[in-house]
Amino acid sequence: MQLGRKIRDLRQQYNLTQGELADRCELTKGYISQLENDLTSPSIATLTDILNALGTNLSDFFRESPDEKIVFTPEEYIEKTGDGMVWNWVIPNAQKNMMEPVLVELEPGAAAPDDYPHDGEEFGFVLEGRIAILVGGKAHCAKKGESFYYTANREHHIVNKGKGKAKFLWISTPPNF
Repeated sequence: MQLGRKIRDLRQQYNLTQGELADRCELTKGYISQLENDLTSPSIATLTDILNALGTNLSDFFRESPDEKIVFTPEEYIEKTGDGMVWNWVIPNAQKNMMEPVLVELEPGAAAPDDYPHDGEEFGFVLEGRIAILVGGKAHCAKKGESFYYTANREHHIVNKGKGKAKFLWISTPPNF
């Protein structure tokens, strides 16, 4: 860990100059500069004062956050096919997250399996074709460029009502697919 760089990043996040931070901690601007350039190391008491002035503490400052994967490629998708359907989990292992996005393709007349009532919400965006979203026994049609959203507390499923393939992004929160 580069202590000085992390302190500088926090200081800049709060739009403070080195002089302003120094004044808040009863230190000199020169000391803050040396610290940020890793030319000196602070005592625990001094570091605690600096971190308090920057709105954090020792525990949070030294907590290492794992590198978060942000972008996923099609090669990482997990695909499942069958019964006129193709499911692509576009975020691998998304079931451990707060939401689970799936890219679904349905052949004409094909339907996603019935989904029983559960806690949460579902959202979708139709990329191609035309689908019917059946929620609580009532059908709602959506076509390319349209979206859908509902609470998942009633039986629900999706059917391709068009003459061509339907493709849509379907997101469930919490994960349910």
